[in-house]
Amino acid sequence: MANGSDIPVMAFGFPGPLRDKLVAAIRNGSKTSTTSTLIEYSVESEAIPQVGQRHIVIDSDGKPAAEIEITAVTHARLTDIDVKHARDEGEGFESVDEWRRAHEQFWHGDAMRAYLDDPQFIVNDCTELVLERFRLVRLLP
Repeated sequence: MANGSDIPVMAFGFPGPLRDKLVAAIRNGSKTSTTSTLIEYSVESEAIPQVGQRHIVIDSDGKPAAEIEITAVTHARLTDIDVKHARDEGEGFESVDEWRRAHEQFWHGDAMRAYLDDPQFIVNDCTELVLERFRLVRLLP
């Protein structure tokens, strides 16, 4: 998606209430990490983010909301998520169990299954994840 610059666009979740919540958490500084399944990157032949890359975060209307910079990228299995990562996602998770329940609900949802073109998609303890840490560079109007 074009954004008037050379900085690539990044969308969190799908348009709607969840994306709006995540963008608000990025803008207020409470969200500094995110998690994706590794398979999501193959859907659009997207490269895994690299440390130092900057992205324009878009809201549910596709409008630029913030610029972030990737500060760390790691790979982990679903069972390896720790409470610090869960808390840093900025959604109010106080335990890994809470984080996992919410993420399984998202990953097992109709929107994700349609995006992956896999109506039976499920995650398990061994599902490979991409964990990103980032910092807010600037807010966009």
